[in-house]
Amino acid sequence: MVKNIFLYLIFMFVISSCDNLLLPEEPSTEPLEVFDSLWEDVYERYSFFEHKDIDWQEIRTTYRAKISNTISTKGLFDVLAEMLFELKDGHVNLNAGFDNSRNWEWYQDFPDNYDQNLIEKRYLGRDFWISGPLYHQFLNNVLYVNYRSFSQDISEGNLQVVLERARQGRGMIIDVRSNGGGSLGNAYTLASGFTDTEVVVAKKRVKNGPEVDDFSSWEDLKIPAGENIYEGPVVVLTNRRSYSATTFFAQMMKELPQVILIGDQTGGGGGIPVYGELSNGWTYRFSATQTIDLEGRQLEDGVLVDISIDQSPISTLRGEDNIITTALQVLMGSYDG
Repeated sequence: MVKNIFLYLIFMFVISSCDNLLLPEEPSTEPLEVFDSLWEDVYERYSFFEHKDIDWQEIRTTYRAKISNTISTKGLFDVLAEMLFELKDGHVNLNAGFDNSRNWEWYQDFPDNYDQNLIEKRYLGRDFWISGPLYHQFLNNVLYVNYRSFSQDISEGNLQVVLERARQGRGMIIDVRSNGGGSLGNAYTLASGFTDTEVVVAKKRVKNGPEVDDFSSWEDLKIPAGENIYEGPVVVLTNRRSYSATTFFAQMMKELPQVILIGDQTGGGGGIPVYGELSNGWTYRFSATQTIDLEGRQLEDGVLVDISIDQSPISTLRGEDNIITTALQVLMGSYDG
């Protein structure tokens, strides 16, 4: 009996030891370790250190000195948010549930160049068509299309309604001013309505190692060939609040011969974000790719327009969007530059 008890105790000890070996240790939620985890992931996967001339090692020294393991939860969040702000990137966020860090400086120092109320009252009016997320109305003999967010899905049916209607006129305006982005898939869908052949519009690579120059090879980004396309002239309107997927869309359209971009350059957002979670449950994202146009310019810096023009306060007061007026002049052949 004693022997059986002894063997049982040995057995339980072995099982307990195996459990300790097999079960991973819980990740630490100590503030310094949370800081190190975030810093290291950004260090290995963020894509724009060299392009933006950011010394991430120096930033670590600066911000780690502000943290101790007795810092408050809000204090830790604030330090991490300040550190991420140094990346100067609208695709970088830290979400703690009670707050979400962000950087909106890519548009805050520039004119809005867009007035939604004016668009609804003067240009869309009461009888505009709604095809999914695409609002469209004829302005004289030009179809004006307003698209507020690339997060709103465009079906092939939505697109074909718009293209068929545009064929009844002599041009199209696609207004993506203040469109903050969303799904790249919707950008490809919309752009494919204007080319019946595959078109290379940019190149992309992914950060894949800890050194600043560790990247995959460049890969072509292409607009897929569409069916029943619109072949007439197109003007795309952008401003600094046109960001992320909207920047990609602007670049796609810029490479098509029948398209002109008017307004202000897009706000950028050319790095596709990746996501992570810290041991304390906070989530984050940051850019992990680079995209360049066919001349080697980073889309992170925005897509340049062909005709640069700001919205005139005087025109707005008299109920006119002079950027749309310029687009109409270009399409009607009366623009004198």
